[in-house]
Amino acid sequence: MIQLENISWSIPGRTILREVNADIPSGAYAVLMGATGCGKTSLLEIICGLRAPASGRVLLDGVDVTRLEPRERGIGYVPQDLALFPGLCVREQIGFAPKLRGLPPVEISQRVCRLAEQFGITPLLDRQPDMLSGGEKQRVALARALAAQPRLLLLDEPLSALDEGMRAEAASLLQHVQQQHSLTVLHVTHSRSEAAALGSLHLRMVAGRLEVE
Repeated sequence: MIQLENISWSIPGRTILREVNADIPSGAYAVLMGATGCGKTSLLEIICGLRAPASGRVLLDGVDVTRLEPRERGIGYVPQDLALFPGLCVREQIGFAPKLRGLPPVEISQRVCRLAEQFGITPLLDRQPDMLSGGEKQRVALARALAAQPRLLLLDEPLSALDEGMRAEAASLLQHVQQQHSLTVLHVTHSRSEAAALGSLHLRMVAGRLEVE
């Protein structure tokens, strides 16, 4: 479960998040909508630890993680630009988090191969990011996020770079991944059809606060 308690955050001259409160149950696929610049990405960054709130707490399964480093939170994050590492092949991208955690090479290789097979990217394992299509990059970013075996997956407009023909397939993949890995998901989108297809819980950011739709 994700619990947000009175999360606030500001930039000079403007309050972005105003005492945000929310409870997202374990196993939910929560979809977050709202106008551009209303604080959706900032909220994701606070949850995963890339940004510190001005006040308030983030709790995961009842544990206060507000001051923990990102790698200590057990969260997978796929930003809007996917943020694939330049100079690393797909195999190294997916194996990055397990290697950082000191897993044995054999276990890393097994995990990479298992995720590559699940996402249909086994033939791409030795390619660099600039040799991948938009859909392939998305699959690599998702596999990389899941390689750390997170309990929570944060997705910031993960389908926005895909054309219409690929979005339905990608949405189906996200549903399958969420169910297979028993994940709690918080997914930011501007698309009502995407939200309707994926979300079991619908949230909207309005005037710096979260509302349940």
